[in-house]
Amino acid sequence: MPSTSAIVSNNDTQATPSVILSENISLNKWEDMGFEWSGSVSPNAFYRLKAILATEHEQLELRLDAKLYRRSNVLYLAFELTGNVWLTCQRCLQPVAVDLTDSYNIALLDDDSQESLIDDEQDYLLLDEIVTEQTPERLLPFKKLIEDEILLKTPLSPKHDDCEMVTSQVGNIPEEENENPFAALASLKGKL
Repeated sequence: MPSTSAIVSNNDTQATPSVILSENISLNKWEDMGFEWSGSVSPNAFYRLKAILATEHEQLELRLDAKLYRRSNVLYLAFELTGNVWLTCQRCLQPVAVDLTDSYNIALLDDDSQESLIDDEQDYLLLDEIVTEQTPERLLPFKKLIEDEILLKTPLSPKHDDCEMVTSQVGNIPEEENENPFAALASLKGKL
């Protein structure tokens, strides 16, 4: 099994090894100190992504480097994802590689008043909408947010760039005569 590592940063450069991508991050603990996670993760670890993966092809692990940090009184979740997944081509039904390599940076706002603190082009989410569990500890759904971004990057209808849909005709298709929609009116013309 490939090794996975996590680095948790709290300004003291402590490192703690981990083999699993955390479901949640405690905002009470990490929002002011910062949080970093680096490692490899299987695409099958994401439940909604797993449902659309091509089962007939081996999925390679994705490289993930994530960081939760605060800048100018705004909390950000930034991550870099490297790798691809295999999906099923919607034309030929064979596996097609879809590159997910990209950088993401999402502002996590406490409320609408913080919107003026970020650029107009900046992606943002309101913490009240994504931190839904009613516990004393505010938990950021870390794994779910990463999966959301992966699903947004994944095409709805994946296909090979050079794929032609294979069609074959079975039997003869009879030619239909196009009926004039006004033919019935023409027959009534002399009767009225």
